[in-house]
Amino acid sequence: MGRLFGTDGVRGVANAELTPELAFKIGEAASRFLAKKGSGTIVVGTDTRRSADMLEAAVVAGICAGGADALRLGVVPTPAVAYLARSMEADGGVVISASHNPAEYNGIKLFDRDGFKLPDEIEDEIEEFLVAERPAADRPVGARVGRAYAVPDAQARYVSHAIDTIGGDLVGLTIAVDCGHGAASFTTVKALRDLGAIVHAVNCDSTGLDINAGCGSTHMDVISDLVRAHEVDFGIAHDGDADRVLAVDGSGAVVDGDQIMAIAAVHMKQQGRLAGDLLVATVMSNLGLEVAMREHGIAVLKTKVGDRYVIDQMRASGAVLGGEQSGHIIFMEHTTTGDGLITALQLASIVKSTDTPLSELRTVMRRYPQVLLNVPVADKALLASSTAVHDAVHDAERRLGEHGRVLVRPSGTEPLVRVMVEAAEEQVAREIAASIAEVVRTELG
Repeated sequence: MGRLFGTDGVRGVANAELTPELAFKIGEAASRFLAKKGSGTIVVGTDTRRSADMLEAAVVAGICAGGADALRLGVVPTPAVAYLARSMEADGGVVISASHNPAEYNGIKLFDRDGFKLPDEIEDEIEEFLVAERPAADRPVGARVGRAYAVPDAQARYVSHAIDTIGGDLVGLTIAVDCGHGAASFTTVKALRDLGAIVHAVNCDSTGLDINAGCGSTHMDVISDLVRAHEVDFGIAHDGDADRVLAVDGSGAVVDGDQIMAIAAVHMKQQGRLAGDLLVATVMSNLGLEVAMREHGIAVLKTKVGDRYVIDQMRASGAVLGGEQSGHIIFMEHTTTGDGLITALQLASIVKSTDTPLSELRTVMRRYPQVLLNVPVADKALLASSTAVHDAVHDAERRLGEHGRVLVRPSGTEPLVRVMVEAAEEQVAREIAASIAEVVRTELG
């Protein structure tokens, strides 16, 4: 069996790859590995997918079978689970969500009692537990069996926390929001309106089958069109579990995670809040981010892709700001994981406090042309040993020199190889990316 845990938990097609039986075992493992000696509490939240009820029931049953109590949060963003795990003094948290993936997928990810994702070594121990044969007598019985309780104010608790992070209001701002038919539907619009902003929102309902479907942070044309249709200051779009956010300025132009980090980093440094003058980003971040930060005396530390690795580096270095181009931004003063709502509120607060439109704030960073191609492959594990791909990348790097870069890596959650090329000229980036993608397709497809 290959490793179950990817860069962001266990994912697969619900009821086919991610089965109720597996979900039960993960719930039981959460009880055994996160709770104190098989007792205690685990918070559980979901996004809006149709399969959420089925998998939540299985996870909760597993938690109770392991001897811990399950606190059912209902539909909440992933960062709400991380926050509530620590604020409610639970022993850990479970999120049932496949983030930006299509509705037929689902996933399960775990947080510890401090709201952080688990390190690889703990996930490896959990995997050993999942495949081991255990007699029924190994489970608790009688009064040691756990129980399940609903937490009806989970959304309100999280919204209140997010609002408190900006220490002011957003009166005078008009903001467009695309909730992606996901978990943000119940929290982001409320938070913005409670802060006094005027909100134009779309995709705040859900059939359970429409999450991320042609909307949200993976389809930014929707929020761009909404901004152009109304007089607004800017717009934001979430993915299905709202742990990420991307923005558009008043003209509808996209402001990605790198640009949001650049804006926040410079603002925080000016306020004396950017610890060590450090920013943590991943290898996927645009070259323009490094150039802009260097001009402002801010060092950029790079990690591999995945907000968990960004957070590990932040904790090790003492950095308080980090994130990914995709919109996972971590403000460590306020959250322990990527948080789309808190990021949106921080950005809105900067726009208001500086009285500067997002279209001007974004100019702090010049974005180098970047092309990203996702190449479906039969076995992404073969990438590391492919001489042909290695040679293609080497030739491209020699052609680009200091004026660009190439990154080819397997997806952590899907059967894809991602080919990213940056260059001073977009056409050059497109040509090189297409050439490498063709080699990947031929060798691994």
